[in-house]
Amino acid sequence: MRTSEIFNNKTVLSLEIFPPRRTASIGIIYKTLEELQGLNPDFISVTYGAGGSETNTATLEIASAIKNNYGIESVAHLPCINLNKDEVLNMLEGFKQAGVENILALRGDVNPARVPKQDFRYASDLVSFIKENGDFNIIGACYPEGHSESPSLLDDIRHLKIKVDAGTDQLITQLFFDNSYFYSFRERASVAGINVAIEAGIMPVVNKRQIERMVALCGVKLPKKFVTMMERYENNPEAMRDAGIAYAVDQIVDLIAQGVDGIHLYTMNNPYIAKKIYAAISTLLVA
Repeated sequence: MRTSEIFNNKTVLSLEIFPPRRTASIGIIYKTLEELQGLNPDFISVTYGAGGSETNTATLEIASAIKNNYGIESVAHLPCINLNKDEVLNMLEGFKQAGVENILALRGDVNPARVPKQDFRYASDLVSFIKENGDFNIIGACYPEGHSESPSLLDDIRHLKIKVDAGTDQLITQLFFDNSYFYSFRERASVAGINVAIEAGIMPVVNKRQIERMVALCGVKLPKKFVTMMERYENNPEAMRDAGIAYAVDQIVDLIAQGVDGIHLYTMNNPYIAKKIYAAISTLLVA
């Protein structure tokens, strides 16, 4: 099933997981999926390896299992910066054979130690290529606070419009901690004529190191309320975990009240946190 069709009926809840760094440990992810299955997510997305590594075979294996073994729609991430056209064609064939109908088309992060291939400079190039060579539902990434490489929010929206016009069927945002950025972004997208469903990406933060890494990677801004919480509980792991869950729940409740198309929860492969959040918001996820 194309995940873009689910938005016609309800507020969507989706989850994201990542393959283990070592393929020998892949069994761990299936224990995680068994616990997440009870949350009845509308779909689960699987990142491309860990930290940009070349474990794409694990991505395909897990995405196939989600769809065929667990009966949940799956999305496979596909970053293109280090792939050529033949490699992408082979991956598309693998997705097709596995019954995976949904692809999150990404440029991917630039690795200074690796020279990028030149077939796909932007995610929009990959989107066009997939549309020409397969019958897939294509999901794109978007950035409420603007992409870190974009000179302005206007320029960021202009490039997003190009990606949508190339054939992107729905969007998932990068994580954010201040909902006002999402609402401003949604308004900019609407003015630009971007009319596909936009899911809000939410990451519950459970320790200080995690948020420091996210800020370094993504450049997201931290509201005063969030910083105060982190400073108060950073030396109490259990309190920090519970406060992070509560903060994410507050974000989600507000987003649903404001008519968000869906919530995409970055689980970090932690079923406990995902289940706590689901318990708090499940009654809000109505048609």
